[in-house]
Amino acid sequence: MRFGLGVLRLPPEAFWKMSPRELAAAWGALTGDRAGPLERRTLLELMERFPDGR
Repeated sequence: MRFGLGVLRLPPEAFWKMSPRELAAAWGALTGDRAGPLERRTLLELMERFPDGR
């Protein structure tokens, strides 16, 4: 909570809507500890699960 609300200065509503993965990604972006890029298969799976325009 201290990181999300204090360091990132997220509004409480945005903080509580974040998934643990999103918060971890924000942490990595700030600390330089980033995961590698998505594999093509993973991207396609995400695009299928969460299509645009519905």
